[in-house]
Amino acid sequence: MAASVWTTNEAEGNYEIHFAKATETIFRPDILKSLEKTIADMDNELRELSLDIHAHPELGFEERYAHDTMTAFMEKHGFEITRNLHLDTAWKAVFAHGQGGRTIGINSEMDALPNIGHACGHNLIGMSGIAVACALKGALQQWDIPGKIVLLGTPAEEGGGGKIILLDKGAYEGMDICLMCHPAPGPKGSLSLSSCLALNRVSVDFFGHTAHAALSPWEAQNALDAAVLSYNNIAALRQQIKPTHRVHGIIEGKEWVPGIIPDKSKLYYYIRAPTTTEVEALTKRVLPCFEAAALATGCRAEIKITASTNDLRQNEALGEEAGNIIKAGGGAVDYEWGIKSASTDFGNVTYALPSLHPGFAIPTELNGGNHTHAFAKAASTVAAHKACLDVSIALAGVGIRVLLDDKFFERVKETFEEDKKRRAEGY
Repeated sequence: MAASVWTTNEAEGNYEIHFAKATETIFRPDILKSLEKTIADMDNELRELSLDIHAHPELGFEERYAHDTMTAFMEKHGFEITRNLHLDTAWKAVFAHGQGGRTIGINSEMDALPNIGHACGHNLIGMSGIAVACALKGALQQWDIPGKIVLLGTPAEEGGGGKIILLDKGAYEGMDICLMCHPAPGPKGSLSLSSCLALNRVSVDFFGHTAHAALSPWEAQNALDAAVLSYNNIAALRQQIKPTHRVHGIIEGKEWVPGIIPDKSKLYYYIRAPTTTEVEALTKRVLPCFEAAALATGCRAEIKITASTNDLRQNEALGEEAGNIIKAGGGAVDYEWGIKSASTDFGNVTYALPSLHPGFAIPTELNGGNHTHAFAKAASTVAAHKACLDVSIALAGVGIRVLLDDKFFERVKETFEEDKKRRAEGY
């Protein structure tokens, strides 16, 4: 972890960006002040909501407490609610004002991780989406701005691809842009506009034949050996892949005992690379590692790509606007930390429409980054809460500019089309 990372040893109570003071370098500072005030007025109830979700961690597709709690919150704040949107724990909150106008999409994540709870800070992500939506609602009413806000509660980011399912079912249709954010270790007061890795999820089942491990081992085809050989084959392959690529996984077995040669084993592997084109090429090199293990042990292999996640394509115009707001308030913008070497199902959303998914820094322990017990603890701190509200104000400011500035929105669309061409060329 870099020395510039904001640690929990630093005082929590002194961190705050003041956007209201930045009146010369940002679009419509008067409206930005109103966004900041709305979120400041909601500070206590947003904090209570975040801690409530943090205290009730739920795995992907099981976020029933979060679903009910967050939809009740949004209903209380005047949004039209659709519960169980295509999925049992997905939901939608909508507010429209005036005639016409553009539609701002927002995402709130909800799921936690097995055994370590909200160790990726989805309680903060969920709260941020709600804060952005409520701030925009207040601005639409106060300044009589025509437009629509659509907040989606998106389940199962951690391995379940909830956003991909919702995207395929049309939940993002009609949105002009989509916004969300993600916590990570980083320098205090900073915003990350890094991308993240494309991902293929692979499951492998080996089927062999049991035998007495001492009396007649020659009768067996050892499915555990096939799994171990796969693991070692991939370990050897790693020496010849790019440092920006990732291949990692686990081995599972059922009812294994030392005296019986296992006839079944299972592996789950993640294959990652900076772009979707690169991950497809890397996958073609990884799959033979499993096939070779099956051939060597005489086992049968069933290899499936269970899900594919695109890399994250930050819309350049939206990112510049968010960064401008953060810098005007005294913060900084970075392209190296954030979730650069992780993956998110929001990547698929960024392929479908102009979108923004910045990282924001929260204080963590040394070696206490995302997916650790320490990060789960960090996600409940006052400093993390304040940092989350700051990025939420910036995202709401981006949404306002999309609603009001036609030339800016044209640039948003142009940069999306330019990036689409780069994607087609494999970049």
